[in-house]
Amino acid sequence: MTMASKVKRQQLIEHLEPVADKIYKKTVFGPENHKTAAISHYLSTRDSEMKERAIEFGRQLFNGYAPDDISPELAEEALQILIKFKNEVPFEKGTKTRFSFIDLFAGIGGFRLALQEIGGECLFTSEWDKMAQKTYYANFGEIPFGDITKEETKNWIPDQFDLLCGGFPCQPFSIAGVSKKNSLGRKHGFEDEKQGNLFFHVAEIIAAKRPKAFFLENVKNLISHDKGNTFKVIKNTLEGLGYSFHSKVMNGKFYVPQNRERTFMVGFDKSVFNGQEDFKFPELPDTNNRIGDILEASADAKYTLSDNLWTYLKEYAKKHKEKGNGFGYGLVDLNGIARTMSARYYKDGAEILIPQRNKNPRRLTVREAARLQGYPDSFVVDAVSMNQAYKQFGNSVVVPLIRAIGKEIIKVLENQNPKI
Repeated sequence: MTMASKVKRQQLIEHLEPVADKIYKKTVFGPENHKTAAISHYLSTRDSEMKERAIEFGRQLFNGYAPDDISPELAEEALQILIKFKNEVPFEKGTKTRFSFIDLFAGIGGFRLALQEIGGECLFTSEWDKMAQKTYYANFGEIPFGDITKEETKNWIPDQFDLLCGGFPCQPFSIAGVSKKNSLGRKHGFEDEKQGNLFFHVAEIIAAKRPKAFFLENVKNLISHDKGNTFKVIKNTLEGLGYSFHSKVMNGKFYVPQNRERTFMVGFDKSVFNGQEDFKFPELPDTNNRIGDILEASADAKYTLSDNLWTYLKEYAKKHKEKGNGFGYGLVDLNGIARTMSARYYKDGAEILIPQRNKNPRRLTVREAARLQGYPDSFVVDAVSMNQAYKQFGNSVVVPLIRAIGKEIIKVLENQNPKI
């Protein structure tokens, strides 16, 4: 780079950075973020077909602050400034891939982390929650596209990929979600207009793109919801699209020290496999997971319950015990496993409390919450606030269980086409 070019570059940076900070806070993350998501995907992949659109999106977002005669090199520099792009992230795409997939309702990337580890290449990601997008971006270097119900988001889905995966929102089908909606007189399941119908957007994408397989996750209660009718609709819909359907409730406790049952659904395109694929869910490992093994050597005092909160939880548990209910806090046995961590863990940590000698019990640290779901310590957990991080890990999949199921799916794909 010549001296004149260096000066011009420095002038551009000084000119754009103050503007970029404002744009970053308002525009980069959120449901309507397809422009910044496209920019991040271009910078991550350097896909020549995306370059022109990425630069044009950058000009639109900078709204005249970037010169029209900017060189291609400086245009890319401007894009990096705009979205605070990092060339190195903890979980970059591998150079050798065995299959391709898209990651819907991606959360913080549990599916992607698991499938990348076994040779998967993620071609598209969608997640509407801006806080989850921040954590995803910090770890994978790509901003997920937002609201999957919008055509401007669906238009970025590639035409060809091997596997569609994702945990579509579970609240309409969960025991807690149904109870809450019933108490409020609200609809749930497929009648929930905002969330329940999201499954049909998954079905629409499968019908349009015809991936070789799908891999979906939901709560255990999905199978029994509405006397089994909800699950029947899901199964019939996917089979009606010409896919086989395999399902099983599996418990993450065989992979992490947490009792976490979830419904998994896997299917393969009958036009490719003729319904004859040799797929089996993985055999559960013979393990003895202990929650004590994932605890940090020391925890900040902020994780210890206050006297008022600890007194409240004890009184709450006593009241419900006297009524014959099972509600109450969960003080864990360090040689055993924990209850299921929920998205509400940030409120009081009641379902998983760690005993401490001569102290009130404490919550899991954020890092421990990540470990409880099988995330490695290299996973960035502080891109958002502590409360947001708890929500994210409470909503996450158990990564090693996803990886184990993914391996069985890939066996089928590779038997059909060894070149994948």
